[in-house]
Amino acid sequence: MTEHQILIDELLHLLNGGNAHADLKRALKDLPADLRGAKPDKLPYSIWQLVEHIRIAQWDMLEFSKDGSHESPNWPDDYWPKETAPKSDEAWNKSVKQIEHDREEFIDLIKKGDLYSKIPHGDGQTILREVLQAADHEAYHIAEIIVIRRLLGAW
Repeated sequence: MTEHQILIDELLHLLNGGNAHADLKRALKDLPADLRGAKPDKLPYSIWQLVEHIRIAQWDMLEFSKDGSHESPNWPDDYWPKETAPKSDEAWNKSVKQIEHDREEFIDLIKKGDLYSKIPHGDGQTILREVLQAADHEAYHIAEIIVIRRLLGAW
């Protein structure tokens, strides 16, 4: 196996919740619907807000990586939902599915793209940098989801 293939394999493993990180599917498994919007005392976000934030940020990184005309949402206001709970099970499922879909698109970029070339419309970013940022960002917030679940007695 080449060093490049080893790197790709490690990136795929990282994006899919490998090594020391739980993946989103595991973090959300068997979460009671009534706890999606619960905010433990003194914590700024609910699990719903974290899930939506992961979705929005990952979508933005992905679209930036592949589309020179993409305009990012306004930071930080447009990256965090105001409502603490999803409006419906459908909204919850749509958000989770979008995260999974966008992760798969990132995986496609990794497999067929040049990891090291600068993204033409960026200011030095590469696919490698965007993938590492997306994976790091998701892992951080998944850990927060797990902590909230523990505080709520649902882990």
